[in-house]
Amino acid sequence: MFSLIGAFLSDSYWGRYKTCAIFQAIFVLGLALLSLSSRLYLIRPVGCGTEHAPCEPHSSAELGIFYIALYMIAFGNGGYQPNVATFGADQFDGEDPAEAHSKVSFFSYFYLALNLGSLFSNTFLSFLEDEGNWALGFWVSTAAAATALLLFLSGTLRYRYIRPSGNPVGRIFQVAFAACRNWKAGVSPGAESLYESDEKADSGGRKLLHTEGFRFLDRAALVGANPKLATCAQPRDPSKLCTVTQVEEVKSILRLLPIWLCTILYSVVFTQMASLFVVQGAAMRRTTRFPGFSVPPSSMSAFDIVTVAATIFLYRRAVCPLVSRLTGRRNGPTELQRMGLGLVLGAMAMATAGTVEHFRKASATTAMSSDLHIMWQVPQYALIGVSEVMMYVGQLEFFNGEMPDALKSFGSALCMMSMSLGNYFSDVIVSAVTKATAVRGRPGWIPTDLNEGHLDKFFFLLAVLAVADFAVYLVCASRYRGGTVDDRSDGEEDGMAGQTPAPV
Repeated sequence: MFSLIGAFLSDSYWGRYKTCAIFQAIFVLGLALLSLSSRLYLIRPVGCGTEHAPCEPHSSAELGIFYIALYMIAFGNGGYQPNVATFGADQFDGEDPAEAHSKVSFFSYFYLALNLGSLFSNTFLSFLEDEGNWALGFWVSTAAAATALLLFLSGTLRYRYIRPSGNPVGRIFQVAFAACRNWKAGVSPGAESLYESDEKADSGGRKLLHTEGFRFLDRAALVGANPKLATCAQPRDPSKLCTVTQVEEVKSILRLLPIWLCTILYSVVFTQMASLFVVQGAAMRRTTRFPGFSVPPSSMSAFDIVTVAATIFLYRRAVCPLVSRLTGRRNGPTELQRMGLGLVLGAMAMATAGTVEHFRKASATTAMSSDLHIMWQVPQYALIGVSEVMMYVGQLEFFNGEMPDALKSFGSALCMMSMSLGNYFSDVIVSAVTKATAVRGRPGWIPTDLNEGHLDKFFFLLAVLAVADFAVYLVCASRYRGGTVDDRSDGEEDGMAGQTPAPV
């Protein structure tokens, strides 16, 4: 949720480099505080923190420091992550064909890097924590974050920098206020020309051409409602007359919202990998050929990460070139097509998980156990891995490409918000299903002992919801029309924009 704060500061005042540096420093300090507090007084007596050796109770002050550390980590990571993705994209010139192609690849490898970090966490750090070495695990995380900050700062002299564009919230309210004011004036948007400055856009980015749709917002740029304000002799009042670019920025956000809302339900599906998939794995046979070693249920996410890495390389090296030859589109399938495929694969993953759960229950033995081996979960983890590459990488590319120059970080923040809201809605759905099914003494679909419940029905329910979401997404994606950047040279005086070309 803190990604919105980071995006606002980045787009408005600090710029992406400064925002990344400050928030990552907060992230490192939060990890250091967590590590230090854990070492000094949270983990008492020494060696506690395992299943059979709980730690002693803590004072309110000790718990307060613990939660301060956690929220510093959330605040730093939330403000940093969407901006570093956008800052990385800033290093490529979108007008240069070679760099534009590299920019598209950047988002794939950026997401791959995130998953490689998760692979380290889910294996090595999980092993340390399972052994009760919590403080050591936190110090390793702190060292990794500090190293990342130093690596980021090392490129300071070589980066490309985009200047912040001012408060976008203020510009949005200006458009809303001016549109309402001019609507009361009774002037039809089609009767007069729209105002646009021939100087650089108010936000400092490239100017946008007028597009159809949301015509009520065009009233904010109506010269006919403010004829005196359109002349060079009298300064323009932004609360009464906005530029076409300013109006188009608001339109861009409104056009993206339906697409963004459809991605939230996918995040509900994705969240199951770190929750109910783990619970399901804990109720399966986890023994191996190595005596004394059993597969930790949480480590199964490694198959997701390996699938993500393989999918990214295969997609960039094989799928994109093949589709490019067939369609003539250099970058392969469009972002919207990939996001739609991600929704379909997410639904398939839920159906697969439901099928595995059906056979797990059929092989159930004692409470929370079954003869079905945990490796039968690999297909559902693999499907989630492919789907998240299609969805989240496509989403990063789409929002970064479609957002105006002044709102790039906000576009990346929307991607993070989609994941966050997916977690919250997952909790809501689980709670609602549990409340609706655990009645009249019945254990419900998701009880403590899965052998007494119907987790398979819950997975099938999510599959149906994902299919319904895909149907809505198809409608939204087919109707989506993006904006168009004005590449015309400057040189004319401020005045009326006239009838601008239709979007391509």
